[in-house]
Amino acid sequence: MKAISRQLILAGLTVIGTIIACSNVKNDTTTTRYNTLKTPQKPAAQPTSDAFNKYWYAGEAELTSFELEQARYGEIHKGKAVLVYVTEDFNPEKQVKADQRRDNNVPILKLNATKKFYTGVYPYSVMTSTFYPVANNQHAIKVTSSMQEWCGHVFTQLNNRDIFDVESYSYFESESDQKFSLDKVILEDELWTQLRINPSQLPVGSQQIVPAFETLRMKHIPLKTYEATATLTNSDNISTYTINYPKLNRKLEISFNSSFPYDILGWTETASSGFENSAKIMVTKATKIKQLKSPYWSKNSVKDSVLRKKLAL
Repeated sequence: MKAISRQLILAGLTVIGTIIACSNVKNDTTTTRYNTLKTPQKPAAQPTSDAFNKYWYAGEAELTSFELEQARYGEIHKGKAVLVYVTEDFNPEKQVKADQRRDNNVPILKLNATKKFYTGVYPYSVMTSTFYPVANNQHAIKVTSSMQEWCGHVFTQLNNRDIFDVESYSYFESESDQKFSLDKVILEDELWTQLRINPSQLPVGSQQIVPAFETLRMKHIPLKTYEATATLTNSDNISTYTINYPKLNRKLEISFNSSFPYDILGWTETASSGFENSAKIMVTKATKIKQLKSPYWSKNSVKDSVLRKKLAL
């Protein structure tokens, strides 16, 4: 009888242990798979106009070059900036450009924004890629940004899933490998593309905004939201979108044509440049040089370099 009772007790403990173990596994799985849960339903896609479809689905990208005056280390450095806008199909699962047609591909308007300038003897190369849905019904699906100079290079990537998943890498010890998440908020980088789709829907008034990834890197400040005030004004068919960050002492002004296709004419960024006591308020400025439409991805032979001359690059 004692043997039977002992067996029953051991069996009961085994069952309880199994339940506890399974419960622990389930909790761990839930924790590590937070970004695969169903997301809230997105607002309805906004229809595109005939003018939009004719301009953006002609098999060409829009290339615009700018004279750049970049504030860095308390001085103004000459350079060039280029904005490359193009429509693509985007794989929402892998969050990359789609290699083939699928029913769930997301049409996006992509912006590759580049800057090249020299600080003394060494060069800076900056590029930010923003993948924004043409439907204009959610945040950018993905933003990546990289910066290279002779001291090293840095890279940041944001993926729009249930929340914003961020990975950030740098050669600076204080900014080295990081992975973290943010609630979904306005990204300054996405506004440059939303502007080209429907500028009347740009956020205005008091906002919480994540500044441009390039700015965060250059100023070595955390990637998070900052208080901002945004305004949209119009004068002589030129619109200006302004974002002012009081606590960062920074103001961005983007000028663009008020009429479709709302092409960007230039921008200024007023902010502190330099270090400690030598820091001072300076203005980075980009002024449009030339714009052309081209399937640039097929223009990769030596003879095609004439296009760089057309863009004054």
